[in-house]
Amino acid sequence: MSQSNENHTPPQKNNVVISVPRILSVDALRGFDMFWIMQGKEVIVSLIILILGSVPPWLQYQLSHPEWEGFSAWDMIMPLFLFITGVTIPISMNKYIQGQESHKKFYIRLFRRVILLWILGMIAQGNLLSFDINKLHLFSNTLQAIAVGYFIASLVLLYVPLRFHIFITASLLVIYWIWMMFIPLPGVGTGVLQPEQNWAMYIDELILGRFRDGTHYTWILSSLGFGATVMLGTHAGFILRNYPSRWKTFGALVGIGILCLCLGWLWSFHFPIIKHIWSSSMVLWSAGWSFLLLALFYLIMEIVGLTIWAFPFMVIGLNAIIAYMGAPFIEEGILWIAGNRLPPFVHHHIVPVSVLIITWSILYLLYRKKWFLRV
Repeated sequence: MSQSNENHTPPQKNNVVISVPRILSVDALRGFDMFWIMQGKEVIVSLIILILGSVPPWLQYQLSHPEWEGFSAWDMIMPLFLFITGVTIPISMNKYIQGQESHKKFYIRLFRRVILLWILGMIAQGNLLSFDINKLHLFSNTLQAIAVGYFIASLVLLYVPLRFHIFITASLLVIYWIWMMFIPLPGVGTGVLQPEQNWAMYIDELILGRFRDGTHYTWILSSLGFGATVMLGTHAGFILRNYPSRWKTFGALVGIGILCLCLGWLWSFHFPIIKHIWSSSMVLWSAGWSFLLLALFYLIMEIVGLTIWAFPFMVIGLNAIIAYMGAPFIEEGILWIAGNRLPPFVHHHIVPVSVLIITWSILYLLYRKKWFLRV
């Protein structure tokens, strides 16, 4: 835990570091993303049921995960988290890119963050705290996907000139596409994308074995896509850091967002949008929406100057890891205290509201004390 609220630092000019105010829209968007998984969705659904009596079918789809192919608003939570991680990398790594800090410090920071994210991911969904090796899942969580994407993007930013970054991002997506769609899967054939039969699942079962999480989500080969998602976020980060005009920044974010949506849609005709395997078309489709969401938050907060409405989200976004890890533990604590004997109405409506209020209150206290967890 650190007491810091560091400013974003653009590239040096004439060896003078120019500091600019923190880009609040990034913190707010991160908090908006986390809001939904700290029982925000359940609270919104309860309000809709209270007002309308039921949730419309179209909204039910948007608030759930498609079984396999397809994409809903609820599917945005994980890729947006990875994307925002990428947005912050050009800013947080500037001192290493500019040679102000040694590569040794960079690698210490890099491996520390990757290891901590990996352990937290195993605590969140890998059953690490059960202390039962038979229940252990080695690679099964969003935080571990962030760790992989962060590792790839950080090395690219440190060692590869900026003009080649788009090529690296595209290469990750194309290599994954070729592997998944053109290399014959043993005993199956080429281009097979079934939940139990695809290259990504084959690699996971081969390497993770009994430590796989048992779902249709894939992780090891899909890490190429994780890296590409974070890299696309770094492109947005460079735009925020380098563009002198706010309107040009907004325009660039919107333009790239629309381009990603178009490319993802076109690619989906051959490589379908499937979040479970993090397909290349899904990476571009989700990145397109991520760019547009960032542009919207940037327009409202940085250009128009309306920030008060986003304060609850900023409180969450400044301690996103605590929000991510804390909300499930608070929910389990409430259910444990209640002895799992709650009436259905209380369990489905009152408990989510309680979890959201308690989690946000803790985050607000940390915000007041300026205690922000930097993994």
